Amino acid sequence: MTYQPLTEPPRHGDWMQTYTGRQFWPLDARADEVDIVDIAHALSQTCRYGGHCEQFYSVAEHSVLCSLVVPAEHALQALLHDATEAYLVDVPRPIKRFLGNYEQIEQALAFVIGQHFGVELEHLDPSVKAADNAVLLAEADEIMKPHPAPWCIPGEPAEVSIHCYQPRDAEALFLARYQELTRG
Repeated sequence: MTYQPLTEPPRHGDWMQTYTGRQFWPLDARADEVDIVDIAHALSQTCRYGGHCEQFYSVAEHSVLCSLVVPAEHALQALLHDATEAYLVDVPRPIKRFLGNYEQIEQALAFVIGQHFGVELEHLDPSVKAADNAVLLAEADEIMKPHPAPWCIPGEPAEVSIHCYQPRDAEALFLARYQELTRG
């Protein structure tokens, strides 16, 4: 009798190399492959608004600001609310809903990332959604050109200081906030 070695089933989709040098399958992600350093680095390198702001402003800085304006019990969820964008990029809101199954892919990845960090990310607390909008409204006033039309985002701008940190500083800020929230 001949024994066949056990092999893993093939992964769905293709893999990408992360900042830390890992293989990561965005369409077939596993919780043990998620890394906070990869997330912090990628989000610090990703400019909000598809780069259409007056100066570079990262998703990492936005995430930190969101984590500061929610109740403490939702701060980690707020910090990680855009973590999928480390692997899927930041697609601006006006086009995201028109990208076929993009939201399904994003939700599946949010579930896996949430598993890794022990926080639900596929269904955000209403305070996180409100903070995301409030920080967005502050950003609209501070880092965007004058608006050609109303943005139609509910809520009021958050009282936050937007610094437009360079990627290295935004990454350090994000990791420091993560450490602060997970220290226990």
